[in-house]
Amino acid sequence: MFKSIRWKFIIIYFLLVFIAMVIVGVFIVQKFEESYENQIIKNIETVIENIIDVSSGIEEDDWGIVDGERIVKEEIRGTVSKWRLPYSESLYIIYNSDIKPEIIASVTGNEYLNKNLIGKSAYEYKTLKGEVLNEALKGRETIKNYPSDDDENVMVMHLAYPVENEVGKVKGVMYVTSNLSNMYNLLGEAKEIITKATVLALLITVILGFLIASSITGPIKDVTVKAASMAKGDFNQVVEVKSNDEIGQLAGMFNYLTLKLKTTMSEVYREKSKLDTIFTHMADGVIAVNIHGDIIHANPIAMKMLNLSKEDLENRKYDEIFERFNTKLTLEQIKNSNRWKGIHFVEIDTSIYRAKYASFRHKNNEIGGLIIVFQDVTEQQKLENMRKEFVANVSHELKTPLTTIKSYTETLLDGGLGETELASQFLKVIDSECDRMARIVRDLLQLSNLDYKQTKWNKGSLSIEELLKGAYFKMKISAEEKQQRLNLEIEENIQNITGDKDRLEQVILNIISNAIKYTPNEGKINILSFTKNGNVIITVKDTGFGIPEEDIERIFERFYRVDKARSRALGGTGLGLSIAKQIVEYHGGDIKIRSKYNVGTEVDIVLPIK
Repeated sequence: MFKSIRWKFIIIYFLLVFIAMVIVGVFIVQKFEESYENQIIKNIETVIENIIDVSSGIEEDDWGIVDGERIVKEEIRGTVSKWRLPYSESLYIIYNSDIKPEIIASVTGNEYLNKNLIGKSAYEYKTLKGEVLNEALKGRETIKNYPSDDDENVMVMHLAYPVENEVGKVKGVMYVTSNLSNMYNLLGEAKEIITKATVLALLITVILGFLIASSITGPIKDVTVKAASMAKGDFNQVVEVKSNDEIGQLAGMFNYLTLKLKTTMSEVYREKSKLDTIFTHMADGVIAVNIHGDIIHANPIAMKMLNLSKEDLENRKYDEIFERFNTKLTLEQIKNSNRWKGIHFVEIDTSIYRAKYASFRHKNNEIGGLIIVFQDVTEQQKLENMRKEFVANVSHELKTPLTTIKSYTETLLDGGLGETELASQFLKVIDSECDRMARIVRDLLQLSNLDYKQTKWNKGSLSIEELLKGAYFKMKISAEEKQQRLNLEIEENIQNITGDKDRLEQVILNIISNAIKYTPNEGKINILSFTKNGNVIITVKDTGFGIPEEDIERIFERFYRVDKARSRALGGTGLGLSIAKQIVEYHGGDIKIRSKYNVGTEVDIVLPIK
């Protein structure tokens, strides 16, 4: 009889049901015990919180304060004495004094206020457990069960709740004990009920087993095996449908569920991958922070902008990170202002970021936190500052000659024309200032053409030797007028380059002219040319005033002058080096400046050999 598949099925089914009932029974008992204990803990914590809320004495930073007739300990004791606890519970209020933890109030579930314990050390009262008390005094709420002092078979729950002052120091402990005998009595009754239910279930299992056809074991096993594979993440599972009955329908629904689940998981993964890609590779930094100040998301760009590591995100609060930037973007400031949407600028090191933030909300329309988007506007700010400075410089450069022209013209119109010599001098000044304005306008037009790529270039094979010799002879007279020594050294057989002769000559003349202007009388200027690493390098080295280190980076800015008074006295528009740099860069080269203040300056013009 027991060799038949039916009896095998019944025995297995019997054992499965028996094991399942045992496991369920154990689980139910454990969950019941856990739920009961959690309910007790919740009730105790509620009582403690209510006592704290209604007692003004507990809110004091120091329970040992005596202010006239007001004694904080007495206030706490009075509040506790009026409280009603369950019969199985006892409450102890412990003051964390500098000398020893002192019991200042004690009440039991039978409404008895134990005055004998008042003033005693909490460590001396054996009902209170030192291990639990020590953890609470360190600021950690602690819950542990110990055998009762009267009966080792009965467990007592000990809960110690630390009460801290404004600076985070534990000023006292609310210590509660709860006898769990009622819980264990209920657990015994529950075990008895579960045992009876298990016996009844097994009897029913044996009876129903005879009615179950052995043919269902195959499909069930198939479904079980493939469900386990799905639990591991393999959704490519199909159950063979062998009949149209309930088992066949179950197999069909399982296949349908597998297909839908596979499709859904694919869509979820695709959306997640899409969002991860967007956040990871977007040019702006994104940070999400919840209402408690925990950073819940930060893309790589944001972490790079704010110099954050993964450890920072895990271990530090949002406000802790942003307080160092001295910005109004902290969560605390946003909460205080009650403006959950706006824009702030954050300056980090040498970079400027525009932080645009807005809140996100939960289903119940409660604010859940902030989304902050950081945009790097450093270059925009620099360009804006340069634009303002450029406009100011142009206005200043044109205002000076215009003022001079107007003043001299008004003088002539007011009768100065009658004095021929004076009129001639004034007209020469007016002519000179007109020439100066014309040079400024000409240089500005040239810069504009270079910026908008409207310059007409006449490129061809160009001899460096001829170019430098021509520039040398043009500038030699100017150098001799200041008794300066102008030397030219050109490498033998130096290669030709491809470039615009007039434009490059303009660059070289500008560099040599600057060297002559800013080198004192009897100074020395060397012009060198040689090839290196596939480039022709033209070096102009002088023994002039030099350039301070902090001004070298800005020397190519338009209208920028190191010494404005000296520069204007020596003439020039302040645009020459800007034009020179753009011309050289168009030829694929570069200009480099090395200088020491009051020692001299060395300028390298690097041009590629093509």
